[in-house]
Amino acid sequence: MKTRFSTVFYGWWLVGASLLIAMYVGGGVFYGFTAVFEPIADEIGWSYTQISLAASLRGVEMGLLAPFVGIMTDRWGPRRLIFGGGIFAALGLFLLGRTTSLGMFYAAFALIAIGISTCTMTVLLTAVANWFQRRVGIATGIAVSGFGLGGLMVPAIVGLIEAYDWRVAVIILALGMLVLVLPLSLLFRHRPEHYGQQPDGEPIGDVIAVDDGLTSIPLMAAGEDVSARQALKSGAFWSIALASACHVMLVTAVITHVMPYLSSVDVARSTSSQVAMAVPLASIAGRLGFGWFADRASRKLVTVVGFGMMALGLLCFAFTGITGTWILIPFLILFGPGYGGINVMRPALVQEYFGRSSFGTIFGIIIGAGMVGSIGGPALAGWAYDNWGSYQDMWFLMSAVPVVALIAMLLMSPARSRNR
Repeated sequence: MKTRFSTVFYGWWLVGASLLIAMYVGGGVFYGFTAVFEPIADEIGWSYTQISLAASLRGVEMGLLAPFVGIMTDRWGPRRLIFGGGIFAALGLFLLGRTTSLGMFYAAFALIAIGISTCTMTVLLTAVANWFQRRVGIATGIAVSGFGLGGLMVPAIVGLIEAYDWRVAVIILALGMLVLVLPLSLLFRHRPEHYGQQPDGEPIGDVIAVDDGLTSIPLMAAGEDVSARQALKSGAFWSIALASACHVMLVTAVITHVMPYLSSVDVARSTSSQVAMAVPLASIAGRLGFGWFADRASRKLVTVVGFGMMALGLLCFAFTGITGTWILIPFLILFGPGYGGINVMRPALVQEYFGRSSFGTIFGIIIGAGMVGSIGGPALAGWAYDNWGSYQDMWFLMSAVPVVALIAMLLMSPARSRNR
């Protein structure tokens, strides 16, 4: 039976659902971890390295799962994966709220990693990329702005911790996962062609049968696509993967340690929580702005600009303990939009270079390769504090990482034409 669509192109409903899921999962699990970092250390007495390792292990597991999640999304569609992911993430948060040992702590993050792997980045962006082609930049930008809006949850989580304790706060987050994510998962559909529509809501033209086992796909779209096997032989694939690893390394390190770092340089916890909230909120400007530019300019050069902004922003972050808190303003202006914009450019580049038919598989492999960076980022920052007594030298060293990604982007071969 055909799904009946309203006058609003159904792809925009998927974008809205993706935004809400990204906001809650990103805010509650990714950005919110910095709020529970110090309370866990204070109550249980674990070192910063031990606690940081949980974020690194989460990155390892997400990296290993990402290619398989991409393949499953291409084959099964996003709905079942998002539904199951919401359940796993909730179970992980429940276990985290009851943890009494380091083993339980890491097991909870393993469940959380399984959950967010199957209900956030790879699955959501594959769903959006399947429904948009000409407008994929702005559609992706709106969808991933949810991760930026997730920053609003950090002060709320801090408030819950102060009113109750960190365990109760985490269990409340688990309940919210079930209430919000599971119903929204039911809105997702796989490809517009399966419902008699075209990407971007374009009028259906003449269709030349290219059978994918489910329906006929216009020859125009199918003929431009690249298989996952072909993509792995492309230098562009490995350039995007390297840049992704650099990006994830920096973002996970900063997001995980922003509140502990600012506390270590005598910034009040209330102020550091506002900065932790402001970082993802500032990224919204990059997610939307870069998404708009992605549909009108060279995506490669726009990505280069984003990495340049991250490098300068991280230098400002490192100087906080030397110059004072005023330098956090240029940090937010540069780092937030820079890293947020690159989140948009990554799927836009994958679609531009490799097409739609194997997008989930290729994007999942790139996310998997890129997650190598998340193994080292949080752990290195935590190790620096435990052994050097300060984060600052590590931030200075990490400011060179985006320069590596910037060079990889500049050396990447020209993109295939976006003309349809």
